[in-house]
Amino acid sequence: MSRVCHFTGKKTRAGRSIARKGKAKYLGGVGRKTTGVTKRKFKPNIQRVRAVIDGKVRRINVSAKAIRMGLVEKPPKRNWPPAGTEPAPTVESVAKPEEASSSDE
Repeated sequence: MSRVCHFTGKKTRAGRSIARKGKAKYLGGVGRKTTGVTKRKFKPNIQRVRAVIDGKVRRINVSAKAIRMGLVEKPPKRNWPPAGTEPAPTVESVAKPEEASSSDE
């Protein structure tokens, strides 16, 4: 799975990490010295979400920024079970149907 945003095109970028030593001049030192430069990666905050694309619900990789900008159209929530059917009985309703009516005192 590539780490690329479907909307913004954000992807992993190359960069450098710079290690320094010493005390800054404004703090009274002689200045900061570079002791090493190593390669590193800057990775975008990519999330896998369900979204409506061309009228179909698909899973896509999008950046968190695209989600905050409102570029992702989320699918509607499922109404499950459908309105015409009755829900399946739960364990509590099957196990104790007579306890409520047994107190005839």
